[in-house]
Amino acid sequence: MHVKSLIVLCLLAISANAAEKKDAAAAPGTQKKPAAAAAAAPKKPLSSYATILADHSVGLALNLYQNTAKEKGTENIVISPVVVANSLGLVAFGGKSSTASQVRTVLSDGRLKDDQLHASLAELLTEVSDATERNVTWKINNRLYGPSSVNFADGFVKDSKKHYKFEHSKINFRDKRSAVSSINEWAAKSTDGKLPEVTKDVDKTDGAMIINAMFFKPHWDEQFHHKMVDSRGFLVSRTLKLSIPMMHRTGLYGFYEDTENKLFVLNMPLAHKKSSMVFIMPYHVEPLERLEKLLSRKQLDTWFGKLEERAVAVSIPKTSVEVSHNLQKHLGELGLTEAVDKTKADLSHISGKKDLYLSNVFHASAMEWGTDGNPPDTSVYGTDKLKTPKLFYADHPFIFLVKDSKTNSLLFIGRLVRPKGDIMRDEL
Repeated sequence: MHVKSLIVLCLLAISANAAEKKDAAAAPGTQKKPAAAAAAAPKKPLSSYATILADHSVGLALNLYQNTAKEKGTENIVISPVVVANSLGLVAFGGKSSTASQVRTVLSDGRLKDDQLHASLAELLTEVSDATERNVTWKINNRLYGPSSVNFADGFVKDSKKHYKFEHSKINFRDKRSAVSSINEWAAKSTDGKLPEVTKDVDKTDGAMIINAMFFKPHWDEQFHHKMVDSRGFLVSRTLKLSIPMMHRTGLYGFYEDTENKLFVLNMPLAHKKSSMVFIMPYHVEPLERLEKLLSRKQLDTWFGKLEERAVAVSIPKTSVEVSHNLQKHLGELGLTEAVDKTKADLSHISGKKDLYLSNVFHASAMEWGTDGNPPDTSVYGTDKLKTPKLFYADHPFIFLVKDSKTNSLLFIGRLVRPKGDIMRDEL
């Protein structure tokens, strides 16, 4: 698409937003930012223990992402490190001795004791998943499955529901097809049909199985206009183009162009600026391995520190992705070697016996990007602030983060390589 045409389109989006400001303000589920800020009651700061976990969520996110990206055949990735951390807390809660201490090491470098770990994990997840406070849709459902031969200890069931909001179920894998169907039905029901499938098969059926089933839909701090959505081409590779819906708007966003590494970084606040979507995209279509090698805590801090608020004409896919990862092997690679080993695991707090190990960790997410959000700030329309916008045209694979503003934790990390769409063929 020509640059001039894109700028014109995005400026038209500004005009359309202004014309329908009243309609947007009346739309259900949206709130004006000044009113929300005025009504917000002061909240106590995060405890020092929860702050440690929030800080370590970044390292956990990057490690899990890097390991998952190496899997052959993996295209889209969606991982929530704070939800993974919550699940690992359950493992520590059910574990004894070194099996439990390894979890503390992975999550906090061993700086937290058991009671501190459990309380602060609950605090962190409660803080970042407050749908009202952050004006996002985030359904988090967790279930621990055990083989039919295992009896869960009453105390473990009661306390893990209280601290980690986990459901519990025994499952008979003698009829594997029925068991897998039951798991998928639970995940679909608990996400209102947004996540139809967690897995097609389960290899290891003799241990404890953790399943996270989530649906996340961000609400932008400034909505996209619903009429400024059209079909565009998305280049999965230089030889594969898909037709997808793309949404457009121009606004003031945090933006940085890394000319050395040939990439753009865009920070788009979510309502009510409690968190934000961060997009990291190469200049042109290319495999993401080069960018993924750059990902580190230090590099992220550098990019975040160089973001400047300026006018940006944004075009991003209006799409949804459903992704499921089995993280069991990756957690072992991060240092959780005992819990995932049938011969070494001590999860005897779960059943009262040393008869379980962590055989599967299915981490499944449905994420949807739409136009919904707060009414736009029309005071900048027609001012110099929106002149000569930079272009962020996401028509090829990119990495994304959902970053929490208060805790600095990463709520999600992922990549969009192949959105839903029909294959486009060049006409002769």
